[in-house]
This record gives sequence, C-alpha cells and structure tokens, in this order.
Amino acid sequence: MNFEAVIGLEIHVEQKTESKMFSAAPDGFSREPNTEIAPLDMGFPGTMPVVNKQAVINAIRVASALHMKIDHTLYFDRKNYFYSDLPKGFQITQQNRPIGKGGYVDIETPGGPRRIGIERIHMEEDTCKQLHFLDYTLLDYNRAGVPLVEIVSLPEMHSGTEAMKYAEAIRNIVVYSGTSDGKMEEGSLRCDTNVSIRPIGQKEFGTKVEIKNINSFKNIEGAIDYEISRQSRLLLSGEKVRQETRRYDEASGKTILMRVKTDAVDYKYFCEPNITPIKLSDGFIEEAIATCPELYEAKKARYLKAGLSATDADIILSDPKMAAYYEEGASKVASAKDFANFLIVEINGYLNRSGETIGDLTLKPAVLAEIVLLQEKGGLSHKQCADILNKVLAEPTLTPTEAKDALHIVAQVSDSGAIMAFVNQVLAANPQSIADFKAGKDRALGFLMGQVMRLSRGKVNPAEASKLLAAELKKR
Repeated sequence: MNFEAVIGLEIHVEQKTESKMFSAAPDGFSREPNTEIAPLDMGFPGTMPVVNKQAVINAIRVASALHMKIDHTLYFDRKNYFYSDLPKGFQITQQNRPIGKGGYVDIETPGGPRRIGIERIHMEEDTCKQLHFLDYTLLDYNRAGVPLVEIVSLPEMHSGTEAMKYAEAIRNIVVYSGTSDGKMEEGSLRCDTNVSIRPIGQKEFGTKVEIKNINSFKNIEGAIDYEISRQSRLLLSGEKVRQETRRYDEASGKTILMRVKTDAVDYKYFCEPNITPIKLSDGFIEEAIATCPELYEAKKARYLKAGLSATDADIILSDPKMAAYYEEGASKVASAKDFANFLIVEINGYLNRSGETIGDLTLKPAVLAEIVLLQEKGGLSHKQCADILNKVLAEPTLTPTEAKDALHIVAQVSDSGAIMAFVNQVLAANPQSIADFKAGKDRALGFLMGQVMRLSRGKVNPAEASKLLAAELKKR
C-alpha cells in the first residue's frame, strides 16, 4: 500500500524590537539572565499591558508579504494555563481574531514550483526560558514577553523537502522585512510540525503526530522524513498511529516520544480584558507596508537582472550582511557579476579559512571594488587581482595599489599585435603541435596556449591570446 503524507507547520518568530510585546522592558533575552524584566513580565498584580507599536507594524509587513487579508482591528485573548515558564498563568495572544488570514507562499521544489496555503498569522508574547538540569530547573524571565508572530500553514505539504523549502521561504520574509534575525539555532525562529499519512486517494486525514521545537532547516526535513517512514511501518504492520507529541533527536536521526495526547487541552480562551480593541487606520497599514525594507524575492529578481546566476544570488542573500556588503560594493564597479565572483569565491574562501563571518570582515566593500576595477579597467587578470586581495587581507594597512606594487604585478598585454608576436613565435617553434591540432587532438591547443603564457611571462590577456591562437591555427 502506498501512502501520502500530509504536513502542516507552525512557525514561531521572535521579533527584533527594542522592547517587549506588552511592557517597556528591553527585548534582549540573550543577555544576562533575569536582568531585562518589568513587573508585568513577572505577573505582578496591578500591572497593565501596552501594545508594542513596532511589533504590530512588523506583523502587518509579514502578513502583506504572505498575501494575507489584514484585520483592521486588533483583538487580543487570554490563553490560560499553569506552567513554570508562564509567570502570569496566562499568555496574551490572538486566538479569535488573528491580524492576518488566508495567505500563501510560493516555493521551488524538486518537482517544480508549489504554492503553499497559510491559514493565519497572529501576535503573542513569548514565555520565559527554562534551563533543565539533573534535579532542578532554572528560569530566565528575559524572554518572557518578547514579541512573537506565529505563522500557521495549511496542511498542504507532502514531504520533508517541501516543508524545509517552505520554512526557508518564511525565514527569508521575516529576515528581510526586518522582523527577526531568523536564527533557528538561537531560538529566534522555532518550528513545530504536524505529520500524518493516509492511503493515496483517501480524503480523510490520518492520525496527526506533532514534532516540537525543530531547530534547523535540515532537521525539519530529517524529522518529517523519519516520521513518515515510522508511521508507514506501523500501518503496514497492522498497528495504529497514536496521537503523540514527539521531538527530533539529531544524533540518531529519529523522532522520540515526549507524551501521548488524549483530549485537546482546554485553554479557556477569553477576550483580554486589559486591552480594548484597537482600530488600525488604512493609512497606518498602508504606511507599514510601504516602508517595509526590500524583501528577499525582490532583491533576488534585481540581482538576476544585474547578471548574477540564481545560485550566486541565493548565496549572497543567505546572509543579510553579505547582501548589504554586495550592494555597497557592486554599485562602484562596472559589472555586478565581477564583484559577486570575488565576494563568493575569494572572500567566502577567506572567511572559511579564518573562521570569521562577513560581519567580522574589516575589508570595506569600496576597497574590494577598487580591486575589482583593477581587473575591469586596469588590465589585470582575475588571478592577479586575487593575489592583490590576499595581500591586502594579510596586510590591511596596504591599499590595493600598494599591494600591486609590492607583488610586482604589471598590467596584462591586450594589444592584439603584441599578442600575435608571441603566438607566431610559439607556432614557429612547435610544428608538431600544429599537426596534432589538425589531427583533432584538443590537448595540443592547451599546450600551445601554455607556451604563449610562458613566453610572455603571463603578461598577455589570456582570453584575447586564446582567441587569436585559435584563429591562427585555423589558418594553417
């Protein structure tokens, strides 16, 4: 029997704001524990929540990017439950009136493009962070009250790869809209996934299994693929799939039981009495959308138009700091593609060797652009410019021109007459190679080209020399 997987994702996004969702405490939960809290975050009586304006703007921008219908009135609800990570005994969320509904995101999959429907996006506050030890648990309230947006997809994905691509698309939107840094490994973006399987052709859903707090895109794919396989084995052996909550163990590549679900938890939602409904004007919503930074897909389209390949664009856009570095430097050279080549190959190679990130790089984009211009307008080869770049990286006080002089690099010879003199000398000295070329031995051309470069001591323009050599060989 063949099965079809049905997958839905719930993605929690930590917002990057100055203060928390409902209090004035700083939004800096990664700092010293319990140093960035306000009385409201701790649930002290007499405190009143105030809605964070920037968090609302961020949610509107994400909802717009996801093609959603935006609610023009903000409603908040109380989600009541008692747990150690929830100091107030309830969480302020948007259960009944989410800020955005009915959207979608387009993704590219191995099977072609797919459109994944999104049910809703809503705002809420985060819980505090728990640090579990062998016989005790510590609580860090810095994270309590940090603004969240939760994005809930429709159950329209059918493989781990599709789910991973969907999560990457969401991450690109929240990062480039300025909503979040999207770092899964640090908890800024957390993913829960619901997986069920059913016989192909069946309309009813199978029993849903939830996998909690997946912390990387690779693990989203791995956890779902394992769970599909596990559920398939159960059904094929005549067993039933239980409704469970599981976690993914990266070391073993398996999902592990956390708890069995029986009945749905009754959170006893009701309207948050301390926040009256807030009317959002058309102008406020329109301005939030109009002032949104350029999004990932728009940047990518612009990069492709500038001559970059899709692969190059994706590499640069994988890090907003690299995208900013590229844009500043590419604006100063003749070809954005030339600048991208140096950034992706030489700069990334240097960063990998040094263990640094693009944010650590002291080399300014304008200096790299100056080196690229030596190739574009200064008559130097890519290799010569790469050598200059490495010299400048090793000795940051040097300018590109000073590094060029220190390496005794001279400009390439591009004059066709001067190059032909080298070509004719090489051909005159290697009649057998000419015969080999005429006989169809392609290696002869490479040998002759090497001789031209050797005779000229690497000074001739390789592209021009290769073109002239090939044309001359055809005449003989």
